[in-house]
Amino acid sequence: MFEGKGKPLSESGLAQAGQTLGVQLPALWAVMTVETKGCGFLPDRRPLILFERHWFRKLTNGKFDQVAPDLSNPTWGGYGKSGAYQYERLERAIQLDRTAALQSASWGLGQVMGFNAKAVGFPDVEAMVKAMCDSEDAQFQGMVGFIESNGLSRFLRSGDWSSFAKFYNGPEFQKNQYDTKLARASARFTAGPLPNLRVRAAQIYLNFLGYDTGGVDGWFGERSHRAVMKFQTSKGIASSGALDDETFAALETASAG
Repeated sequence: MFEGKGKPLSESGLAQAGQTLGVQLPALWAVMTVETKGCGFLPDRRPLILFERHWFRKLTNGKFDQVAPDLSNPTWGGYGKSGAYQYERLERAIQLDRTAALQSASWGLGQVMGFNAKAVGFPDVEAMVKAMCDSEDAQFQGMVGFIESNGLSRFLRSGDWSSFAKFYNGPEFQKNQYDTKLARASARFTAGPLPNLRVRAAQIYLNFLGYDTGGVDGWFGERSHRAVMKFQTSKGIASSGALDDETFAALETASAG
């Protein structure tokens, strides 16, 4: 359940996001670097999620408080482990109320809450989840939709990172210095270079195949280099460690299952 195609963010997806918001790529990369986990998919190809018990309680009027207090609770938190464990919680909540369960989880690259589905451009939460299982482009468009529907794009265009962080992260944004981190990332990407989407896609494919790239960030570091070499060896490709056309095509094919 929820395992999709897992397509990485594309050049066209990133460009469309910039056009929608009317902002330059450095600003988008700053938001993606600071406000996301780097990748919208788990290594098993399911979208990254976090199940929020206080939202499940609110959306179901507390009727499951007694039978499942870890899933329906007036206080936030109680998340447990990240990753696949969140799907264990979600699947238990689905047995109680599928729509409310999907609406009570945050999804994908931008961790958009399911109850925001219509506000960010999807017909309903089922359509949002289906799209986000398919691609990071859909996940990123959901994040863009959240920014646009809440009137935050003007802060990205003006470089007002304090205002953006206040509305995006909440009034206590300064505790984690989100505004400072965003400003630094924006300055860094404005100076260049930008992360490489081809490298980033390769890192995601390698993760799907069980190789350790040290993260998904679009930078071809030592661990990504070693992972590519191991993959090349496994496929009988000259183990140069270079992300050439032959290697990238083989990665796409292998990760597609």
